[in-house]
Amino acid sequence: MKHLKLTALLLALLLVLPLALSGCGKTESPDTIRVAALKGPTGMGMAPLMDCAKNNTAKQNYTFTIEGAPDAVNALLISGEVDIAAVPVNVASVLFNKTAGQIQVAGINTKGVLYLVEDGNTVQSIADLKGKTVYASGKGATPEHILNHVLTKNGLTPGTDVTVEYLSEHAEVITALAQGKATIGLLPEPNVTSALAGNDKLRIAVNMTEAWDAIADTTLVQGVIVVNKTFAETYPDAVKTFMEEYAASVEYVNANPAEASVMIEAAGIIPKAALAQKAIHTSNICLITGEEMKAALVPLYDVLFAANPASIGGTLPTDAFYYVGK
Repeated sequence: MKHLKLTALLLALLLVLPLALSGCGKTESPDTIRVAALKGPTGMGMAPLMDCAKNNTAKQNYTFTIEGAPDAVNALLISGEVDIAAVPVNVASVLFNKTAGQIQVAGINTKGVLYLVEDGNTVQSIADLKGKTVYASGKGATPEHILNHVLTKNGLTPGTDVTVEYLSEHAEVITALAQGKATIGLLPEPNVTSALAGNDKLRIAVNMTEAWDAIADTTLVQGVIVVNKTFAETYPDAVKTFMEEYAASVEYVNANPAEASVMIEAAGIIPKAALAQKAIHTSNICLITGEEMKAALVPLYDVLFAANPASIGGTLPTDAFYYVGK
């Protein structure tokens, strides 16, 4: 019964989604579309579509691979072993540059998932970080560049006005907070939800997406959908149908967190449904395509390039990076 209700809802959503208004009927498709996603928020929006595929109610044949680290997905994309994948925003540009344009971005699937959490009540805004120490992970990666950009735009110099102690893993930040070694930590979802569940002294002090939006022209982005260029050129209808089904999948996750969280656990994207359910509303799962996608990504890549060109593959992506479909 659950699968019948889900299928009915997905089909109903497709009727009202803009992506679905341009055509109907059976579309050309390869025998199987190979899709990869990461554990965590970047892959959460995929779970209902995975459930449909498992129960043979999807419009196309899919195989899904869930990996724990971006490098594993990168290898699959570079080798041509997957056709579509959900990856971190900086990784998409790295892959575009590394493959001479063979990997393109087709949509934004995750806005910002970073939060400042505090054991205490002294931080209400970025300005309140002056003179304080923040524990974080992700040195040299997107989290560091996002934090530094937000601090700088708020008149704070990283390393001078705010001390940032970088640890190797998110779990180490959570441990430092639990042991009282740290009072402020920068964490992504679902680690934020996990930290709060295990430590009732913690609270979300600053939503970094809101902090970014306050100093930038477009919203913060942390996850995207990418496609293999050759696959997309060969099977444009298949990519279009995937994007329609993925849009419905995302809509289902946001509208039905209790049901979707069970699918997220079953897919191995987050280990516990209870954790997934709590994390959904702060994971900013979405699907943004076309010009709106490009308008959000271009300024973000400018920031990342200015911070560290290597973080996006050495050069800014060209217009050919942005897949607009049929």
